[in-house]
Amino acid sequence: MMVAVGIGAVNVPLGDIWHIVVAHLGGGTYTGDPVQDQIVWNFRIPRVVLAALAGGGLAVAGVVLQAVVANPLADPYVLGVSSGASLGAVLVMTLTTGALGGLGVSSAAFAGAVAAVALVFLLGQRGGRLAPTRLVLSGVAIGYLFLAATSYLQLRATPNELRSVMFWMLGSVAGAQWSQLPLVSGAVLGTTVVLALYGRQLNALLAGDESATALGVEVHRLRAALLVLSSLLTGTIIAVAGGIGFVGLMIPHLVRLAVGADHRRLLPLAAVTGAIYLVVVDLLSRTLDRPNELPLGILTALFGAPFFLWLLRRNKSLDSV
Repeated sequence: MMVAVGIGAVNVPLGDIWHIVVAHLGGGTYTGDPVQDQIVWNFRIPRVVLAALAGGGLAVAGVVLQAVVANPLADPYVLGVSSGASLGAVLVMTLTTGALGGLGVSSAAFAGAVAAVALVFLLGQRGGRLAPTRLVLSGVAIGYLFLAATSYLQLRATPNELRSVMFWMLGSVAGAQWSQLPLVSGAVLGTTVVLALYGRQLNALLAGDESATALGVEVHRLRAALLVLSSLLTGTIIAVAGGIGFVGLMIPHLVRLAVGADHRRLLPLAAVTGAIYLVVVDLLSRTLDRPNELPLGILTALFGAPFFLWLLRRNKSLDSV
């Protein structure tokens, strides 16, 4: 993270970064270049921290959803969260000057994500209980429905609006601000700690509902709680960073290959790995094509798709998915 803060259009030595951070955290004053101080503290550090939080949160949500819906190809967007958030954000970007009913882009995106999840929960129940297969199918259907509405709004957008919409939908942390970090960090860190406490129950789910019930796990209540937590975590991240694909799909498999499927180790290690991964991806997004900046989703797809092609060839157990 320190290296990522130091690299950019203006490179800043690690020693200066350390002095700037110490000065601000200690309430002092940095006596060096004031331009470097502004670049590091007001722009780069919030951006890098948000990238780490987003990467860690998406990886954790991916681990949980792959266990809850019993599908190794599930990701944080499987419940239509991304499509709902995109519709809310695009409504604000294209139909107003930046506010819809008092909502900004981030608030509208979160509201859209919550609406999508609520619909999927209603449609994904059978006999008053959540059914994994119905949840996935409902998420796909709701996702395509919201995507159709988003596409219609894009057709009505001006070229400037369309550029902003596409950049947001592909994900970016370029607009990170200190004011966003308390909410996102609280959501990511708090949810990760809570989900880590469910490590044993998640391990039981891997053996199937009947085996988990025999072990004393209230499967349906557990599944509902985990889905709500992971969906709210995903919605919070999308609201501030846009739709960043493949992180929650790739990182859980990558960490699982290294440490196994025990969720007591898998969840915290996935959070750390996802954080490091997205910090590196964000660094590449702003340095590969200077002075232009690439959306994060382009690079995560570029890295994620070959990984899954390799995984499909390596892991024959995915043939039954």
